Amino acid sequence: MRETKIKLLVVVAVLSLLGMTETIQAQFRAQDPSVRPGTPAAGNPIPGLNGDQIEFFNAGKDQFEEKEMLINGLGPRFNLDSCGGCHSQPATGGTSPAQNPQVEVATAHGAKNTIPSFVTLNGPVREARFVRKPDGTPDGGVHNLFVVSGRNDGTADASRCMLTQPEFGVQQALGNVIFRIPTPVFGAGLMEQIPDYEIAANQAAGALIKRAVGITGRPNRNGNDGRISRFGWKAQNQSLLLFSGEAYNVEMGITNELFQQERAHGHGCAFLTSPDDNTVTTPPATGANVLSNVEQFAFFMRFLAPPTPSDTMPGGAASISRGRQLFAIIGCGLCHTPTFRTGNSAVAALRHQYVNLFSDLLLHQMGPGLADGVSQGAAARDEFRTAPLWGLGQRIFFLHDGRTSDLLEAIRFHRSAGNLTYGASEANIVIDNFGRLGETDKQHLLNFLRSL
Repeated sequence: MRETKIKLLVVVAVLSLLGMTETIQAQFRAQDPSVRPGTPAAGNPIPGLNGDQIEFFNAGKDQFEEKEMLINGLGPRFNLDSCGGCHSQPATGGTSPAQNPQVEVATAHGAKNTIPSFVTLNGPVREARFVRKPDGTPDGGVHNLFVVSGRNDGTADASRCMLTQPEFGVQQALGNVIFRIPTPVFGAGLMEQIPDYEIAANQAAGALIKRAVGITGRPNRNGNDGRISRFGWKAQNQSLLLFSGEAYNVEMGITNELFQQERAHGHGCAFLTSPDDNTVTTPPATGANVLSNVEQFAFFMRFLAPPTPSDTMPGGAASISRGRQLFAIIGCGLCHTPTFRTGNSAVAALRHQYVNLFSDLLLHQMGPGLADGVSQGAAARDEFRTAPLWGLGQRIFFLHDGRTSDLLEAIRFHRSAGNLTYGASEANIVIDNFGRLGETDKQHLLNFLRSL
């Protein structure tokens, strides 16, 4: 009798636990595992570089991280005072850090800047672009956040500079301001060496399947030589050298041999002749020190290794493996192509290498939900380059404007119905497929993405 009672109690307990399990499963909701903890899985040089190439990498990294001063040509208008300040998460070469350095630089060394409302201490590093000019014609250019007026950093005195900041509040009220956050440059040299014909062949591959789910995609080709551009949110820059020169001039206001003219003039605002940054043509400079800063930036990015994914974090190896399968099954890989291969290269370490970037490097229509109203090169106002996903596990902010830190939200923002101005997002059917997954499978997919 006693044994029967014990068995009955055990059965009741098991049934109770099963009921609790069903309740827990019913309440479970997939969520972003958040930034993968641990040491940075990026920031090192690519394997196989020789000693001279390592020297160029290190010299470029030093310049990339250096804070520019007035005597270096900073300003007159600028967004930040170093490349590394924008590209620092999780290591030099990455993207926006958790604490925004723009807040401090706004008033550093006595500068008189007001911090715009869209720049916050815990928000992403941002640049601002105006969609339209005052006459209503397209603008799209960067309008720098800060000016050097009032700054005296010990190398020069800009107290006589009278430049003022743009009226961002007024333009925001008119719906005329859009934002961009820094793109990671890990593995950029490998991306630069992917042949155009490989990108075109991948575009043509699986055409029937892509067409069935509404995915088209097209390259942003250079208007002169027809080459496929691949750097920047809209694939607007063709090479790392061009990317470097433009960023130096636009983000820090420093003229160079590629961009020789100041973006803004003002009495008492400039302290060097243009261009500020030059190749050194006289002794005693040797090796990497002969190069201009923009050339050193380019070498640093060219020799920067891609991020290293995790096999076990988050969620364990089985979950990550299942997530990778689901990534392909629901159609994410139709745009986020897992792997390319580089072609021939003068640098052996870049030659015929696999590039696991998870991007087709093409432009896609993303619908009114993500459209920013800005055209760049062949990229239309609602088109963006497929963002490479390698390194996503340690990114904090997502999408071109950094509007969310939640990976699940970022996925859902890819879905957008069309309206009278823009067509529907090419990702709609794929995002619908994601929505139909069970919560456990969604979690597997999120774990896979955060493992990258």
